[in-house]
Amino acid sequence: MSEMNKPVIEQATMDDLPAMVDLLYDLFSHEGDFVPDRAKQERGLLLILEQPSRGRVFVYRWNGQIIGMVNLLFTISTAEGGFVVLIEDVIVHRDFRGRGVGSQLLNHAIEYAKRKEFLRMTLLTDRINKEGHEFFARLGFFKSQMIPLRLPLAKDAATLPKA
Repeated sequence: MSEMNKPVIEQATMDDLPAMVDLLYDLFSHEGDFVPDRAKQERGLLLILEQPSRGRVFVYRWNGQIIGMVNLLFTISTAEGGFVVLIEDVIVHRDFRGRGVGSQLLNHAIEYAKRKEFLRMTLLTDRINKEGHEFFARLGFFKSQMIPLRLPLAKDAATLPKA
């Protein structure tokens, strides 16, 4: 297998923005709480890429093409008494799902967090996404007793559907 055909997971760069925005557009097209908006997704990614203390974005590259990504945001937990990770986005291009790409990305993120001595990883997933729940459970994630609540502050922030 040539180096070009060898898959690699690496930290995203500014050059990766267009491909990552495409992945996020697809992700948000299927989530109930969000509306895809390329400008917003690019701005959000830039905020992370421009300031590494905010987080990391890792991409899964195969044959020079980005086919998956995971976005880690860094914050502090007073409950844990230290730094924790919020996993904001996990997405694999639809043509490459079911091939272990997502597991490899998440395992890479978990190992990164362990090496950097983060104390916990948290993520949100759609309530109706049973496959996603099973996927994350296989990697050791479990349902919390916490319930996420949101308060949109921007005028054009996506509003949640009525419960």
